[in-house]
Amino acid sequence: MAICRLLQFCCVFSLGYLLATIVQIIFFSPISPNTLYIPPASSVAAFPANKKLQSVIKLGEGFLENPEDVSVDENGVLYTATRDGWVKRLHRNGSWENWKRVGGDTLLGIATAKDGGIFVCDTEKGLLKVTDEGVSVLASHVDGAKIRFADDVIEASDGNLYFSVASTKFGLHEWYLDLLEAKPNGQLLKYDPSTKQTSVVLDNLCFANGVALSKDEDFLVVCETWKFRCLKYWLKGEKVGETEIFVENLPGGPDNINLAGDGSFWIALLKIIPERWAFVHGSKAAKHVVASFPKLIGFVNGVKENALVVNVAPDGGIIRWFDDPNGAVMSFVTNALEFEDHLYLASLNSNFVGKLPLK
Repeated sequence: MAICRLLQFCCVFSLGYLLATIVQIIFFSPISPNTLYIPPASSVAAFPANKKLQSVIKLGEGFLENPEDVSVDENGVLYTATRDGWVKRLHRNGSWENWKRVGGDTLLGIATAKDGGIFVCDTEKGLLKVTDEGVSVLASHVDGAKIRFADDVIEASDGNLYFSVASTKFGLHEWYLDLLEAKPNGQLLKYDPSTKQTSVVLDNLCFANGVALSKDEDFLVVCETWKFRCLKYWLKGEKVGETEIFVENLPGGPDNINLAGDGSFWIALLKIIPERWAFVHGSKAAKHVVASFPKLIGFVNGVKENALVVNVAPDGGIIRWFDDPNGAVMSFVTNALEFEDHLYLASLNSNFVGKLPLK
């Protein structure tokens, strides 16, 4: 009799737990998702792996904690922001320095300022400027709303700052919810230092990420990670104010983008493995389940298993690519910056900055 009662209790408990889970998923899901079509990759995906990212020189190994971006000033000093809240820099003589502490684990894209110091995107505080004197907040709100997920920034020659907001709905630690929701929650913003005003340049972007200016600054490129493409926004000429596709069907979600000296661009790609995501992105019910149980992300997320960067011509054509197909040395590469015939690579899954000779 006791065994029967125990079995009845277990059945009732299991059924109750199942019903509670279903109610949680249906009525309290943190997302209202769309299905997401993952496009077929461009021809670069058909090329054989070259494993060139496995030949990087490791800079600052053990001193850096998941550096997401790198930038170099006019004196050749390299800067990076790390998960322990520091802006660190590498001097010409090879010595590293804990330069300025901002705090938190939410520092992402950076760019060196023409008048000294650097600009930093802090997903909690907004757009910052860091100098020898300290840290100041340039933009924390736009149109009365708090900037939730500042991502990457670039300074134009006229002093205006263009920076991306990956999501207006979710924060850095909820990035996977934006991916699952698959809605255009991102923005491209402009900060005018002369008026100290922030305005919206582009809205309805699908996880706006890296930003870069063309060599002549006649257009700006912004990456849409979940769309596997980059957009071109015209700043000058007959098409000023218009937007068009710069490159699409990339073999990974574009993260940061940087201008090279010859006018081409380097793009770090997040190799989101299509076969793992196909079922999730094709089913709203599956999206609700994964959103309600975030640990499931670990079973489908493959960005820490490989690395890929591509060099793209000013017309959007892919010129060359470097990879680490198995993540043996580098994985989850988020930035590739060319400087003095070397490529400097940042990653959210490493304790160093990679340096790769290009010649």
